Amino acid sequence: MARSIIDPISRIEGHLRVEMEVSDGVVTDAWVSGTLFRGMELILKGRAPEDAFWVSQRICGVCPVSHGHTSTMATEAAIGAKVSQNARVIRNLVEGAQFLHSHILWFYNLAALDWVNPVNALKANVADTYSLAQVAGTSVADFGNVAKRLTTFVERGQLSIFSGNWFGAPEYKLPPELDLIATAHYLEALEMQAVASTISGIIGGKMPHIMTSVTGGTTFVPSEQNLDDILFRFVQLRDWIQRTMIPDTLAIAPFYLDALGYGAGVGNFLAWGVFDDESFDPTKRYLPSGITKGLSLSEVDSAKIIEYVDHSFYEASSGGLHPTKGVTQPIAPKYDVNDKYTWSKAPRYEDLPMEVGGLSRLVIGYLRGVPRIKELIDGTLTALGAPGKPEVLVSTLGRTAGRNLEALYVAELMIDQVTELIERVKGGDATFFTPYEIKDGVGMGMWEAPRGALLHMTDIKDGKIDSYQCLVPSTWNISPRDGKGVRGPMEEALIGVPVEDVEKPLNALRTVHSFDPCVACAVHVVEPKTGKSCEVLHTPHGRAVM
Repeated sequence: MARSIIDPISRIEGHLRVEMEVSDGVVTDAWVSGTLFRGMELILKGRAPEDAFWVSQRICGVCPVSHGHTSTMATEAAIGAKVSQNARVIRNLVEGAQFLHSHILWFYNLAALDWVNPVNALKANVADTYSLAQVAGTSVADFGNVAKRLTTFVERGQLSIFSGNWFGAPEYKLPPELDLIATAHYLEALEMQAVASTISGIIGGKMPHIMTSVTGGTTFVPSEQNLDDILFRFVQLRDWIQRTMIPDTLAIAPFYLDALGYGAGVGNFLAWGVFDDESFDPTKRYLPSGITKGLSLSEVDSAKIIEYVDHSFYEASSGGLHPTKGVTQPIAPKYDVNDKYTWSKAPRYEDLPMEVGGLSRLVIGYLRGVPRIKELIDGTLTALGAPGKPEVLVSTLGRTAGRNLEALYVAELMIDQVTELIERVKGGDATFFTPYEIKDGVGMGMWEAPRGALLHMTDIKDGKIDSYQCLVPSTWNISPRDGKGVRGPMEEALIGVPVEDVEKPLNALRTVHSFDPCVACAVHVVEPKTGKSCEVLHTPHGRAVM
């Protein structure tokens, strides 16, 4: 038995450590540790209710729109404010732009280097690369120029943006030509993220941290030119995802079908839903709400959530607490996998760990019979050689592929949403903001960030925020063991993952990245005044961490 530690996990948002026991070439136990504390909830206490929109977006620069919307929804629920149909669509559009930015960023620039080896791309025959791109149905690029740039990196003795990875690991299986294609598209993805963020900037005034989705609706009143600019860019994103991102996924996946056999996790999925339709009913959202235990679907009930802190760096409570009664009282951290080892709490639904994220939304949409989601999933299963077997998506590779399918679904949906808004405006609907009055009350906003289910709770007393709690996606996914010793979703997903080299556990890293952890959101740096300890660890960057 050996210990394998990845600290820090690179290519994520925030600070994450994974410690694993490896026996006979597979992971037999795992501990996931969020190593960052910020206390954002404490910052909001005593502020005006509307301030939550501005402050909570600073929780994360990758998904600020989702935090802004969820905080606004919590305030609106507490005071009974209403939102117009125009505001609903505009919120959907700016949320959709953020989703597409995040999904493209995650697949190409955060996760892809676990599957794609740019160093191996130097062996590619450029002419054969063009032929392979045509056969795979993916878009062509200036592959010769990309190969020259890669050669320059290597000759200078460094890999620039591709440095700090385990490219010598035997788990890389792509032919050089496919590595070159994916590397070229990695660079294109940077440009496509800018296209998505431009949409957010048009609607929100700037990005990150938009300014327009305020309590009561939106302050963005679009012109005809605005709508034309937004539609043009969503079509551009849709076309690129359709011609590049999806074909790349289907071209890469056959070389890693073994990753359908590990990384399943807890098998329970939760989503609050995102992108409202006219009814504002979460079960009818374009990506609907729901909860599954296995593949059995039921309705969600926020009252059934509790959070444990038995293995977290917080003062212990008697059992778990509901987020409306949550307490965030940090203690001086002392890392011990047998006791407390993370800043993340351990949320549970009906005392069960729940996976959240793109795969969760697709599973729930599939079980609710959303036609386009069923079409996308069934087509992908056929391409993977597993027709009629949606359960294989509950895996490391399935989680990765599923989020890319969601990107195409969202891009198509956003085009429909812009078209709807154009018709509303042409029809004379000019209501974008609804006046309101601040009054005392408790409200919860339940929405989705790109990484999964997001909940904000606000308790307003005497016109000020008396208490504020956030339950964010990665808190679910990277949660530690709960009061009963049950592992969190990522910890459970690591069990059984094959490890060829304990110093370079690439399959484990693939599994971690498939969740796209955002630890800046999940754990709410503290320097204790009561002594220090030091541990020197290997990292993916080849340097020591103190």
